[in-house]
Amino acid sequence: MATTTVTVTETRPEPMTADTILRLFPDIDTSSEALSGHDEEQIRLMDEVCIVLDDNDMPVGKASKKLCHLMSNIDKGLLHRAFSVFLFNDKNELLLQQRASEKITFPDMWTNTCCSHPLAVSGETGSNLPDAIEGAKRAAQRKLEHELGIKKEQVPIEKFRFLTRIHYKAPSDGKWGEHEIDYILFIKTNVDLKPNPNEVQATQYVNADKLKKLFEDPLLKFTPWFKLICNSMLFEWWASLDSGLDKYTNEQEIRRML
Repeated sequence: MATTTVTVTETRPEPMTADTILRLFPDIDTSSEALSGHDEEQIRLMDEVCIVLDDNDMPVGKASKKLCHLMSNIDKGLLHRAFSVFLFNDKNELLLQQRASEKITFPDMWTNTCCSHPLAVSGETGSNLPDAIEGAKRAAQRKLEHELGIKKEQVPIEKFRFLTRIHYKAPSDGKWGEHEIDYILFIKTNVDLKPNPNEVQATQYVNADKLKKLFEDPLLKFTPWFKLICNSMLFEWWASLDSGLDKYTNEQEIRRML
């Protein structure tokens, strides 16, 4: 049976070894059987290395995207860092995407502009909040180009605004799911789109009223994190996009939505 190696970085003052994450998660599932039958490109992306966290958003190591998204490991407490981008045009319309059918987690669902993960690579990590925010913004630039073909020049780092972090857990199906501390990033800019069909099957811009109507359509499915954000603070933030958003930015506490 093929296995996946779990490695750990020294992100805390005390030395850490490869045994650390195995001590935290002694029964972690490292088999590759769960990927059988999925799209080859999406399987390849499952080898990307996510940042494994404790409940306070402190990095404790790193593990593959596959390991972090297996419900069997999530149920053992495996938690990783993520980001969610909400991109608005000059009409204050929000760009939505429908995830491709090839996606292993949450296929075919509508969601906010871009949802992914900072990786355990130089420039995207961070063990304090300012560094972690910068890492999430760099990751957002990378994934906006990968998923939607948006050039980095159209989404400069300084235009991203960090609002808060949400900690949530959600199953995708019986095998896959999410357990993340998710960095919420707003950006207002006009962009050119060239969606990657292996990632995104459709896009649309919506105003707040249109989004509320879409939620009423029983034929449409939305990702759980997007619904959590919409049902809590999104419309209040959205109404303050041009005036008053500052009072919602740089929140220090993690919002627990478990």
